[in-house]
Amino acid sequence: MNARRGAGAAWLVVLAGVSAAIHIGKLPPALPAVREALGLTLVEAGFLLSLVQLAGLALGLVVGLAADSLGLKRTMLSGLLLVGVASVAGGWATNAAPLLALRALEGLGFLAASMPAPGLIRRLVPAQRLSGMLGVWGAYMPFATALALLCGPVWIGAFGWHSWWWLLGAFSLVAAAWLAVALPEDPVHPRAARVDWTGRVRQTLSAPGPWLVAFAFGVYSAQWLAVIGFLPSIYLASGFPPAWSAVCTALAAAVNMVGNLASGRLLQRGASPQHLLAIGALTMGISGVLAFSGLLGSGPLAAGGRYLAVLLFSAVGGVIPGTLFSLAVRLAPGENTVSTTVGWMQQWSALGQFAGPPLVAWVAMRAGGWQWSWLVTGSCALCGVLLAVWAGRLTREPSAPIATRT
Repeated sequence: MNARRGAGAAWLVVLAGVSAAIHIGKLPPALPAVREALGLTLVEAGFLLSLVQLAGLALGLVVGLAADSLGLKRTMLSGLLLVGVASVAGGWATNAAPLLALRALEGLGFLAASMPAPGLIRRLVPAQRLSGMLGVWGAYMPFATALALLCGPVWIGAFGWHSWWWLLGAFSLVAAAWLAVALPEDPVHPRAARVDWTGRVRQTLSAPGPWLVAFAFGVYSAQWLAVIGFLPSIYLASGFPPAWSAVCTALAAAVNMVGNLASGRLLQRGASPQHLLAIGALTMGISGVLAFSGLLGSGPLAAGGRYLAVLLFSAVGGVIPGTLFSLAVRLAPGENTVSTTVGWMQQWSALGQFAGPPLVAWVAMRAGGWQWSWLVTGSCALCGVLLAVWAGRLTREPSAPIATRT
């Protein structure tokens, strides 16, 4: 495969990831309508937001093992098919129970579709372009979220949330068909390498690198999804028109791509992962306080200042996932554990996304408003700074493993 064909295939992997990740972001713009239709409380809505992470919470490591053993392309293709079928079926849901169950299946499909992507990209692009392309991959989630938040209200207002589920299910199924035709087949590995799951788990979990990236992604994801997921509800409660709420929330999600793309370029130019992680965590902590604590006062100017803080929270915080995907490939303890390491990272990311929205909602309910939400985001940011220090120690070790391109 030449470099041009490899780059094109890598971009297709990113597009396929977007088609899976958009199912994570499709609920926030529909949440007010779903809450009204189903009579959900704020905390129940938080669990509805985070239920899609249940598969990642329970099966991240297992799916990573499967991807390393069964083949990266086959695993991604299976995930796209599952999330697409589950979304189409969800379009016929008339009460909460089937919708919740299908959201869990969508989560499993998303997990299988996203887990193999860093390993596929590593296989498809030259080594000198790997950090940059992994930075692009790190932007797949905010791009998908922004797309859903921007287009969702318009579509839902015109056709209803059921057809929104059908539309996005079809998107994933089309991406699966394209991936099946255009991506090179998985290489054949010896049977022993494919079935040694126990040894692979032991190899992954006995190394410090997978734990570092897992913890760091967990505390990042908890605060980012909690803030972005509840922005439409926060704005509507403040009297924002629905159209403005959608645009503001989509922009807040979209600017996260700035940090992701910047992290790839900065890492290629020799920037320290420790410094990028620390800068991202500190910025998220400070901007979270400014956005929610009331320090900026009240009135239109204060509201504008708080929104700018949210944009800063998302944009600079975006350096964290881009850096962590690069570190996951670098610190995987072996060639055959890259997807397993990403799976462990995804499992902790899912834990953060599962716990973050309900925790922020609980604090908001107890406080009678969103003014103390910064306690949750600030605690996560502090953990992120401490983990950045740990990253500095690991990346300075001469024996730190670096997974090379096959």
